[in-house]
Amino acid sequence: MKKLFSLLLVLTLLTSVTALAAEKIVIGATPSPHEEILEYIKADFEALGYELEIITFTEYPLPNPALADGQLDANYFQHFPYLDSYNQTVTEDQQLLAAIGVHYEPYGIYAGRAASIEELPDGGVIAVTNDPSNETRALLLLQDAGLITLPEGTDTGSSVTALDIVDNPKGLDIREMDANVIPGVLGDVDLAVINGNFALDAGLSPATDAVYLEKADSEAGRIYTNYVVIRQEDADSQWVKDLESVICSAKVQEFILSNENYKGGVIPAFAVE
Repeated sequence: MKKLFSLLLVLTLLTSVTALAAEKIVIGATPSPHEEILEYIKADFEALGYELEIITFTEYPLPNPALADGQLDANYFQHFPYLDSYNQTVTEDQQLLAAIGVHYEPYGIYAGRAASIEELPDGGVIAVTNDPSNETRALLLLQDAGLITLPEGTDTGSSVTALDIVDNPKGLDIREMDANVIPGVLGDVDLAVINGNFALDAGLSPATDAVYLEKADSEAGRIYTNYVVIRQEDADSQWVKDLESVICSAKVQEFILSNENYKGGVIPAFAVE
């Protein structure tokens, strides 16, 4: 009888552990490279006892509210300045936490009607992203390319728009748009500043198609690392630690660096010991 009781106890414990380990984790991500990286590590994460569901988003404003409201367990699409900008708009209990730094995507200026920066005409039209953190980043890139001048002291922590430009010698028309639509309007503008992931989605190679590219060893490379973001209550959760162990791995590093579609446009932000 004691042996039977012991056996039942062991089976019960094993069943409980299995049920606990098999919790479903839902992560929202933009398509490339975020969703692709998650798909790549899905089997390894599930081998640790989880079920991973990936939900695709194509618009930046949606994944953070979905995470804060509990529709997601995490999201993977944004850098810290974007997250910081979001957190400033919500109550403390709705604020989110950058948990796992995965990769960096250099911003690029891409040719539209003008084949290069040198061929950009006076009064030329340049499309830039319209959300606060990414518009600042886009304008800093245009300044670095010598096209405009921003107020002295403007940096990645600033929040500026086209209205803050202090010198625009070519009289450029800076048009603010949703990031996801910019690749589709290249034929209607002279140049466009495009987020790395949306450039990849549109079949553009940052390494070969950008007429001007953010430098990987710049401040931007450090500031604009893309993170897996979670709710604050999950900061010490085991599933977050397990996810980090499979995503910040030599296997993923090699996947990113050897992927021809990512060449020059996706750079691992983690170091493998």
